[in-house]
Amino acid sequence: MRADPDRSVAIIGGGPAGLMAAEAASSAGVRVDVYDAMPSVGRKFLMAGKGGLNLTHAEPIEPFLSRYGARRARLEPLLAGFGPEALRAWARGLGVETFVGSSGRVFPSGMKAAPLLRAWLHRLRSAGVRFHMRHRWCGWGRDAGGDGALRMATPQGEQSVRADAIVLALGGGSWARLGSTGAWVPLLAARDVAVAPLRPANCGFDIGWSQHFRARYAGHPVKSVTLAHAGPEGVQLRQQGEFMITATGVEGGLIYALSARLRDEIEAAGTALLHLDLAPGRESARLGQELSRDRGSSSMANHLRRRAGIEGVKAGLLRELLPAGDFADPMRLAAAIKALPLRLVAPRPLDEAISSAGGVVFEELDERLMIRALPGVFCAGEMLDWEAPTGGYLLTACFASGRAAGAGVASWLSAA
Repeated sequence: MRADPDRSVAIIGGGPAGLMAAEAASSAGVRVDVYDAMPSVGRKFLMAGKGGLNLTHAEPIEPFLSRYGARRARLEPLLAGFGPEALRAWARGLGVETFVGSSGRVFPSGMKAAPLLRAWLHRLRSAGVRFHMRHRWCGWGRDAGGDGALRMATPQGEQSVRADAIVLALGGGSWARLGSTGAWVPLLAARDVAVAPLRPANCGFDIGWSQHFRARYAGHPVKSVTLAHAGPEGVQLRQQGEFMITATGVEGGLIYALSARLRDEIEAAGTALLHLDLAPGRESARLGQELSRDRGSSSMANHLRRRAGIEGVKAGLLRELLPAGDFADPMRLAAAIKALPLRLVAPRPLDEAISSAGGVVFEELDERLMIRALPGVFCAGEMLDWEAPTGGYLLTACFASGRAAGAGVASWLSAA
């Protein structure tokens, strides 16, 4: 059943979730207006594509779904409706082919977000979707019935917008300069909608380097290492990759993959402890034998380089984190190379994070992503209470939830 074309939906937020909600609703015959506070839509989407737009991931569906952790059960039905393969087919329909990289990540053939976004916006406008830029949602007005129009702050002053349904796709709280400010949280809280606190996800962490180490190694990548973390109930997770030294601590892909666990441990215990294997593939006993060889007049730096392959930032990490006495004991030094303790003291601020955890809790929503306490108001994207690591998982769920919310609007309007 198609919705009445005289019924309208206001979609607030022009990121992937909002634009996909616009596509789903307009294709079902609903009149669609998209409002965004920024001068143009898709700003965070375009920023994500600067280094190569990672649209989704090509791994088998079971490990793919496991990336959504505690919210897997809530997201699985949405991803069943629009998962990785459907997303790739959708991009192909816009004239953008995709390919699978060596890590299983899926990218557009040109690696950029702009061509995909341009084609998408052209199709949406051709379908009648109207866009209203520099319109910042300020909540609801009031009329005699208690509920009124949407309040929009614009360059021309405050305006009122009325619609038969609303999709909120306002993002989380990271990268505020691109539009995800989290300013919507008190607006929904004032309507008694439960919102889990926004927290950094896919973020870096503070360690507290010495001035010497920070000055010498900030900005250096640490490559070909394995991180180990003993999580809840002693379950250890090990992952190989690389990360970056920052002025305050660490960031990068290997850190982001563990960031949810690390953040939660810091919140519970005050710090989080990682163990860093600087020489994956080398056995500790063999390293001890090599380091026990007489180094003669050779410096410790040369000895580490020749006998253990440790130099540069890896050697700097040993100097920074180990007691001086451990360098005199080859076996203790070898053990440290294989399991160097790295204590994290705080996640970086929310605005620096790639994404955010927290948001509107799913228990507030029905299966169409409509807020039960606010009939006709739907939510989608990162403003929902879920998180996932980088690797295409974030974007895929944003697209899927936007599509579900847009279809939910059409269904609700048809039945209204």
